[in-house]
Amino acid sequence: MRLQWLFYVLSASVLLFPAPAYAQWYRLPFQTMGTQAYVELWAEDASQGKTLLTDVQSEFERINQLMSPYIASSELSQVNRDAATNPVTVGAEFYQLLQQAEQLAGLSDGAFDISFASVGFSYDYRQHIKPSAAELSSQQPLINYRLITLLANNQVRFTQQGVKIDLGGIAKGYAVEQAIGLLAKAGIKHALVTAGGDTRLLGDKRGRPWLVAIKHPRKADGIVAQLPLSDSAISTSGDYERFFIEDGVRYHHILDPKSGQSPSGLMSVTVLGPDATRTDAMSTTLFVMGLARGMAFIEQQPEFEAIFISSEHQLYFSSGLAQ
Repeated sequence: MRLQWLFYVLSASVLLFPAPAYAQWYRLPFQTMGTQAYVELWAEDASQGKTLLTDVQSEFERINQLMSPYIASSELSQVNRDAATNPVTVGAEFYQLLQQAEQLAGLSDGAFDISFASVGFSYDYRQHIKPSAAELSSQQPLINYRLITLLANNQVRFTQQGVKIDLGGIAKGYAVEQAIGLLAKAGIKHALVTAGGDTRLLGDKRGRPWLVAIKHPRKADGIVAQLPLSDSAISTSGDYERFFIEDGVRYHHILDPKSGQSPSGLMSVTVLGPDATRTDAMSTTLFVMGLARGMAFIEQQPEFEAIFISSEHQLYFSSGLAQ
């Protein structure tokens, strides 16, 4: 459920102290989890800088192996395959992410629901395939987070046949957050990690903020806002990352759990907050809620702010950004 970001970074041309010759920025773009990712960090040592770039890429792949619906051996695939028949034991990491998804599902009254995959797997956006009316009628009732039971000892059970889950609305943000944690533990003070529409900033850009531009949802090279940010997370969900148009209707990868279809009131939602796991999930949640309900919801979340772009191309800011 992701869009592409344009990052405009202000160069730190004035430093308080001269940097050693070997201290520099280390950068690595790479493909992972079905999207483009990028890491940029400042390291005092060349060996450490290069090693950490590889470590970040490896961390993404480790999480992908756990949570991808396209890898048969992933824990997610095992759960989808067997949990309707028998409880499936998963690792603590996967289980804890399911707990976070369950908490947000309850908080949002089901607007965030990982069981959207019960219908979602019937869409193929590349091939312009959507479920028939009969398929949608039979599958939509299976979108219900209450059909996912988290048992003791890291066990997961589905209470109805046909239920499927997908962590596409939270896993990339989680991977971004884990990567930043890895860098912070290694002593890095300034870094950016992004994957798809999820970004986490560690510190600032050595004396200046990272300047992040939000892409226009209908113009390939356009931007709608620029935000100076430091030590925070930002995520966007939009209707133009994976979609097709048929008979004037845009079918995109964000599904409303109540209908099993793509909501149409917004083009994108951007969420700012303290960590990428939650901004990732929150941006999806607000997109599903729509402008009025989503704005009311975000105003009740003191650590988060949001920017909504309506289908009429209007921008709306939560109160903390509108000031």
